[in-house]
Amino acid sequence: MQLYNYFRSSASYRVRIALALKGLAYEYKPVHLAKSEQFGESYGAVSASRLVPLLKDGDATLTQSMAIIEYLDETHPQPPLLPADPLGRARVRALAQDIACEIHPLNNLRVLRYLVRSLKVGEEEKNRWYRHWVETGLETVERQLANHPATGRFCHGDTPTLADCVLVPQIFNAQRFECRLDHVPTVMRVFETCMQLDAFSKTQPSACPDAE
Repeated sequence: MQLYNYFRSSASYRVRIALALKGLAYEYKPVHLAKSEQFGESYGAVSASRLVPLLKDGDATLTQSMAIIEYLDETHPQPPLLPADPLGRARVRALAQDIACEIHPLNNLRVLRYLVRSLKVGEEEKNRWYRHWVETGLETVERQLANHPATGRFCHGDTPTLADCVLVPQIFNAQRFECRLDHVPTVMRVFETCMQLDAFSKTQPSACPDAE
């Protein structure tokens, strides 16, 4: 397997976690988004979307982090990242989408660049935009987790799932931008539990070979 990714990309981090949880080896292929390497000819020949992550598994090319993770779960079922029951799977997918679909698209690099370069938004205003959507989005996740009978040590039960793979990278980004996190105690408890596992701690941005 080859994983094209960027150390600060939260979507890439999700896939690194999933690969680590399943004990799967892969070749790390860095694509420096801040230097616009994704728009170069070499990566363009691999990726139609010019986005990361991208996983090559033999002759197969896979994109979109959650689709990649579900592919890995189907082709390498142990340990499972989705519950066995339909309601459990729906809950885990919904928690993941609360972050991947409702928070992340509003504060990824493309959006922040557009705010600054095209709309001429200042640095402080850009950061205020970022913090607003992260803090309010994580508050929604907190309500989904707090006091829910299916919430355990992790987002769902006592083993990591797709939801945890998506949650942890978003917290890293929130900390980097100094977002308020004291209003989401359940979220942070789950985050801290995850970070006790090598699959989360040894794949974090600062541990990546292209980290700066």
